[in-house]
Amino acid sequence: MIAYPNVKLNLGLRVLRRREDGYHDLDTLFIPCEAFHDTLEVITGDDWSRTSAHIQETYTGGQIAQGISPDGKLMVTIARKEGVEWEPLKDLTARAYALLGERFALPPMKVFLEKTSPVGAGLGGGSADAAFALRMMAELAGLDLSDSELAGLAARLGSDCAFFVYNRPMLGSGRGEILEPFDLDLSAYRIEVTVPEGIAVSTADAYRGIVPGIPELSLREVLARPVEQWKDLLVNDFETTVFAKHPRLGEIKRSLYATGAVYAAMSGSGSALFALLEK
Repeated sequence: MIAYPNVKLNLGLRVLRRREDGYHDLDTLFIPCEAFHDTLEVITGDDWSRTSAHIQETYTGGQIAQGISPDGKLMVTIARKEGVEWEPLKDLTARAYALLGERFALPPMKVFLEKTSPVGAGLGGGSADAAFALRMMAELAGLDLSDSELAGLAARLGSDCAFFVYNRPMLGSGRGEILEPFDLDLSAYRIEVTVPEGIAVSTADAYRGIVPGIPELSLREVLARPVEQWKDLLVNDFETTVFAKHPRLGEIKRSLYATGAVYAAMSGSGSALFALLEK
C-alpha cells in the first residue's frame, strides 16, 4: 500500500494561553498544501515492496537508515537526500504502529519512507507521515476504524497529526487536535511556498519568549474578511520569536509582499513561508 503524504499550512496561528499540563491553547486554520509530498509504503511482512528497489538505487550511506523492532514485527526504512538524523524506530510512523498495537493484534509490517518534504520547516511533514501510516496500517490489519477514531489516535502522536486524517481545511483549537471543518475558497489565488536552506526551527525555540494573549478579533472573524485585509489581521504569533532569531525569514516575508503577494506568513512554528498571489 503506497501513499503520498502532503504537507499543511497554517492560516493564522495564535497562542491564547498556557495550560496547566504545560501545553498551550492555540487557534489556527490548517489547510492541505501540495507543494511537497513524501512517499510512504506500508506492507505486511509477507508482501513484497514496490519502493525498496528505488530507495536502494537512489540513496546511499547515511541517506538511508533502517531499524527493526526487538520483536521483529516492524521494520522501518527511511531515505532522505540530506541524511536521516533520527532513529527509524523513533519515527512517528513506528510510533503509529506501536500505538495501534496497544489496542489491536497487528501482523508484522514493513515501512518504507522516502522523505522529500522539509524537516523543521513548520509544514507538518512528519505528522502527515504518521497520520497516513496510521490509516494504512489499520486497513492492512483489517480494522474498521472511522475517521474520528483514527483522529483520536493520531492526536496522541502529535498536536497536528489529527488534521491529516481529514486533510481538508479545519479550524484547530486546543493543542491543535480539536478540529472543526471550515469552508474556505482560495481558488482565486495560487500558493507559493519558500523553505530557506540552512534554517531549521525547533518548536521549543519558537515557543521561547512567546507571550500568550487573546486577540481582539477571533480567527473566524478575520477569515471572514477579504483576503486583501489579512495582511495586518491574520497573525502567526511565532513570527515574533522566530524572526528575532532568524532575521532572514523576516526579510523573505517582506520580499514576498514586495513582489506581489496578497498575503504572506510563516507556517506553523518552522522556517517555511508562503504567499497567496492572485492568479
